[in-house]
Amino acid sequence: MVFMDREMEIKKFLGKGKGGYSYLSEYNGKPCVLKQFHDEKVDYYTFSEPKLSLELRDYERLSGLGLPVPELYDYDPERGILVKEYIDGPTCYDLVRDDLMNASLIEDVNAMCRVLYPAGLNIDYYPTNFIASSCGLYYIDYECNAYDEKWDFAHWGIKYWSKTAEFMKTLE
Repeated sequence: MVFMDREMEIKKFLGKGKGGYSYLSEYNGKPCVLKQFHDEKVDYYTFSEPKLSLELRDYERLSGLGLPVPELYDYDPERGILVKEYIDGPTCYDLVRDDLMNASLIEDVNAMCRVLYPAGLNIDYYPTNFIASSCGLYYIDYECNAYDEKWDFAHWGIKYWSKTAEFMKTLE
């Protein structure tokens, strides 16, 4: 694939989210995530603007607050592509599934909440959106929304950070 006059080899499919498909690739000699936005509808979420523009806005918000998020390398609004830093490590979902979750990671999310809530924001606390890297916990999605207690970590997200009934349903 040619992106911004660079040949980019797709090395591995990483996953599909409500906004797009993510692939491991390489950008300027560094591993990266190439996210291709899709137009598929999502039953439980409505996008108020084009997905790429929301993602760019949210990156600015979160990086401006100092949250640990992957660096944004490049984007192409015409093709609906975003390229960002690849953070190596297991997702928190994998850690829960494999009985490797630890309390310090939960505290790291709570530390993020102490920055987000005063700014009037929530992030998507689902554990696939977090990587436990050797450099600490990263929120690898850029999505953020206006704070709503119903969707904050204590009332919604925490339900998926241990082997609760809600988490176990996701394994089925």
